Amino acid sequence: MTPEQLKHYRVLLHTNQGDMLVEFLPDVAPNHVRNFLDLCQSGFYVGTLFHRVSPSFMIQGGCPKTKTDDRGAWGTGRGPRMLDAEFNDTKHVRGILSMARGPSPNSASSQFFIMSADSLFLDHKYSAFGRLVSGYDTLDKIAAAKGQKRRDGTVKPTSPQRIERTIILEWTPSADSETK
Repeated sequence: MTPEQLKHYRVLLHTNQGDMLVEFLPDVAPNHVRNFLDLCQSGFYVGTLFHRVSPSFMIQGGCPKTKTDDRGAWGTGRGPRMLDAEFNDTKHVRGILSMARGPSPNSASSQFFIMSADSLFLDHKYSAFGRLVSGYDTLDKIAAAKGQKRRDGTVKPTSPQRIERTIILEWTPSADSETK
């Protein structure tokens, strides 16, 4: 699909804490949008957890190893393909959807994060590819989950913060939404 065609899709992330609706930024990260849609379409994210959360930073999910009880492996899994970086000028502000990666800029795969607070130090280092349209209350619930504190200050939740379904929605952009 072309970036223009990708503009006609949104994804509803249905979690055990509520729903979050995501729109995409295909003009700046078309391969990341395509990858995310492919993973949603295949059911890859169903049953995965947000395994790293912080109200003052972000929530991270999309690791297939969170479907297991091996909490030590959470955050180490990936999807079927690796993506080249599509760093862009999108600011990592609250509500932005971006791809997690390893030390290599070209190591993004399936793990993603949604900003729960502005974190501009991530700009031009991670591929932002979408933003929340609605569901900020759900974002805040997940970000505030209690759990095991990690060295980086984020939390590995003790209660599951689970993606139960991903629903791809066709959408027609209006003239108003094009001016955002």
